[in-house]
Amino acid sequence: MKLDKVLSISGKPGLYELKAQTRGGFVAESMLDGKKISVNLRHNVSLLSEIAIYTYTEEVPLREVFQKIYDKENGGEAISHKESKAKLEEYFREVLPDYDEDRVYASDIKKIFQWYNLLVSKGITDFSKAEDATPEEETSEEKTPKETGGEEE
Repeated sequence: MKLDKVLSISGKPGLYELKAQTRGGFVAESMLDGKKISVNLRHNVSLLSEIAIYTYTEEVPLREVFQKIYDKENGGEAISHKESKAKLEEYFREVLPDYDEDRVYASDIKKIFQWYNLLVSKGITDFSKAEDATPEEETSEEKTPKETGGEEE
């Protein structure tokens, strides 16, 4: 499963897997306890694939941060999200040295480690980008050359 099927729902603990779309929203399954819930448009929902972390130079996609943690831990779980604020920030600085300390809060760092550990415990370790962008780029490149004789003079 890719991160584009994993959701964070504000006000609800843990992460959810997108299962099906409905007329007024969608059905999601909790990765913590396996319970399915109906989510409507009133809920504030974020796809993990769309979340980015502020640095001093750019915004780094969450999937890249997860990949850096994965590489650092050789595929294992990271530091517990229940560690002290100082330990969490020190560890996060090792993973993403130039993160913007003014805009990335301790609660954000805690959530990142909690989500990462949950994903790894569920066997979700493919943090690569979704492949839907590559075929579009190839198609647009294929259409650019005019080989049909449209530019004869």
